[in-house]
Amino acid sequence: MSEPFGNPLLVVPDAPGPHQPRSGRRGSGFLDGPLRLGTTPSATVGPYLAIGMTWPDGAWAAEEGTAGAFWIRGRILDGAGDLVADAMVETWQADPDGGFASPEDPRGAASYPGFRGFARSHTADPPGEFAVHTLKPGRVPDGDGGLQAPHIDVSVFARGILDRVVMRIYFADEAEANAEDAVLRALPEDRRSTLLATPADDGYRLDIHLQGERETVFFAV
Repeated sequence: MSEPFGNPLLVVPDAPGPHQPRSGRRGSGFLDGPLRLGTTPSATVGPYLAIGMTWPDGAWAAEEGTAGAFWIRGRILDGAGDLVADAMVETWQADPDGGFASPEDPRGAASYPGFRGFARSHTADPPGEFAVHTLKPGRVPDGDGGLQAPHIDVSVFARGILDRVVMRIYFADEAEANAEDAVLRALPEDRRSTLLATPADDGYRLDIHLQGERETVFFAV
């Protein structure tokens, strides 16, 4: 007695007509176009970052209405130049006076009105774009007697990345301070621009390229 559905890959001897194995497309016995598989938990890391890791006010390092606050926006792109719509950006920075809201700062924890220094933004809406509402950080000591240029420390989490990648956002309109920054000076001149946010209507913009010819500079930390 034959099975109700049978083996879809079994070619029956002396079949009355041509036989085509099932394509895997539900309800169709023939592959009539390119078969595109969706993202699955076993194939990637990242689609679940918005579940429990972000919160409603996560993008607001500076409260709405805080004097001097602005948005930093940008896209996250993969090596093919496609938008990554399931990534998360995490930022940590000094306040405008160069202080950190952390007891681990050897100078002591700082407090700045309307500012917490930490933010998380998920690239779901609009797809592929992050946005953080913040203040421009002040300059902090570099450990060798100098000062670092204003910058924001950034961690990027995304599909296909088993661990975060770490970068910095500097500001293109801080040319004098950038020229004195030890980290920027250590980079090839043609690579520094991957870390420079440029002025925009409501703040600054910087796209993050995870791979490819325009790959952002990431740090081994």
